[in-house]
Amino acid sequence: METSIVSIGNSKGIRLSKTLLEKYKIKDKVELILEKGYIIVKPIATPRKGWEKAFKEMNENEDDKLLLNDVFEDENLDEWK
Repeated sequence: METSIVSIGNSKGIRLSKTLLEKYKIKDKVELILEKGYIIVKPIATPRKGWEKAFKEMNENEDDKLLLNDVFEDENLDEWK
């Protein structure tokens, strides 16, 4: 794909189409990797973004109970001492 270099203030940049942004899930930031004469533009993934708020809401709604006991009746805890 060929694209033009555009002026952005005193700098230069490239413009990415909406299709590319959506296809590669590029939001606000990207990582630039300089490798063997190439510039690689990589989306920054934040898979756990928003988890803190979600967990806080779960706690407030008392919806954060364990589905399984964290210790089983037949578990031998002596072997871990």
